[in-house]
Amino acid sequence: MKNDMNIAVLGGGSWATAIVKMLTENADTVQWYMRNKDAIAHIELHRHNPNYLSSVEFKTEQLRLTDDINVAVSNADVLIFAIPSAFLHSELEPLTVSLKDKIIFSAIKGIVPESSLIVGEHFNVNYEVPFKYIGVITGPCHAEEVALERLSYLTIACADTEKAELVAKHLSSEFIKCKISDDIIGTEYAAMLKNIYAIAAGIAHGLGYGDNFQSVLMSNAIREMKRFIKQVHKMKRNINNSAYLGDLLVTGYSVFSRNRMFGNMIGKGYTVKSAMMEMKMVAEGYYATNSAYLIISDRKKEEKTPILNAVYQVLYKHENPKQVFMELTEKLD
Repeated sequence: MKNDMNIAVLGGGSWATAIVKMLTENADTVQWYMRNKDAIAHIELHRHNPNYLSSVEFKTEQLRLTDDINVAVSNADVLIFAIPSAFLHSELEPLTVSLKDKIIFSAIKGIVPESSLIVGEHFNVNYEVPFKYIGVITGPCHAEEVALERLSYLTIACADTEKAELVAKHLSSEFIKCKISDDIIGTEYAAMLKNIYAIAAGIAHGLGYGDNFQSVLMSNAIREMKRFIKQVHKMKRNINNSAYLGDLLVTGYSVFSRNRMFGNMIGKGYTVKSAMMEMKMVAEGYYATNSAYLIISDRKKEEKTPILNAVYQVLYKHENPKQVFMELTEKLD
């Protein structure tokens, strides 16, 4: 496989911006699709994304910006999707170029609502992309720390090790270290679930629970994650590896975590709508909670996911967070 393959990043948010920054450390040019024409014009003129990670300054001669998804896809061999899962379906609707011969890596942490599938499965089922051409980019890694060039770690998962190593090579730098994994489905579900548990951590903090409870919550969350992933994709994996436990911890504890922030606001009494409006960012865990709950309830395994159930009750059944978490405390050990 050639090393000089053209890579396109699809998405205009903070994680997409961070990935473009990583790629420009190694590549001469990077295709970058975002639908916001004003943001493109701003980047071309001022060299930074006006809405996300504005401290990151790009060399615009390295960027091939476009608001036409077909242009980006046509000109690339490798596609890195960093579009929130809730909007992936609508973003792909104008697509007329086939994805069958493209290498697709998902940096999306959620389930596509329209198909109830994780992103890799969505591309396989709906766009006939073979699984050997599909991969996952996951943490533990916050976009904000990439912007600050703080040492960060990524896990690159793909059934084809050569493809994973290729993407890892393009993302690696002095401040980015990459690890390879073959657990595509497990790492993608873990990336989705950790956002739900981060919301739980945020709700607990908003309700006034302290560090002692948070440690118990995270300890139970990693075991709940293990049970959930085992239900949907049974294979040998070490749940304590960075892609699972590490990503859970950074998302559950970090001040940069939008899902924890969202949960914190809910715990303090905000409605879901008001919290989203004030944040002005997408909390992937909100959408993931509904999808994950439907998956586990279809398998009649709700008793194995008390934390997920609690977050679902608060966000979708509009039950009182204080009462729900008081009941949750009796189910943790």
